[in-house]
Amino acid sequence: MDLILDPPNSAGPVHLGMTPDEALAAVTPWGTPKVVPADGRPPKKIFTACQEIGVNVLLEGSGEAVTAVELWWPGEGRSTDVRVLLEGDDVFTTPAEDLFRRAEERGWTVDRTEPEYPFIPGVSLGFTRQTSQEVPRTQGGLPVYVTSVLVGGEHYYDERLNSQL
Repeated sequence: MDLILDPPNSAGPVHLGMTPDEALAAVTPWGTPKVVPADGRPPKKIFTACQEIGVNVLLEGSGEAVTAVELWWPGEGRSTDVRVLLEGDDVFTTPAEDLFRRAEERGWTVDRTEPEYPFIPGVSLGFTRQTSQEVPRTQGGLPVYVTSVLVGGEHYYDERLNSQL
């Protein structure tokens, strides 16, 4: 199975702007999702997994709509048949520097100010290159591969970008 990233619009079947009920319907085929909070208030997060790929659906602010979707690498010693694809590249098996170089070839700007949390403003992709697990690392100590990817709305990273000015 392939989960296609279409920033800043969607990650797999979850589209930004979906209602909580629509997001739940989109991920329920993978198993029973966990909704937080679970007390009937508007949800802030929906946690689930597509096989071994962790999926966090974020409903920030009022909780009325999906604002971002974060997908997590399966973890050390785990494998999956699910591919998370960005423009044909498998995000979790393509070396991070190759992902970022290809992004720049598309005309995207990769902000590496925080090496463990690079992001692409405007396209609104964020990555994590941090883990305590035993994984291959670069000479600089970063994991060779990203450990998570977040698809947010077009202006999702504006605040982080503005804080660097």
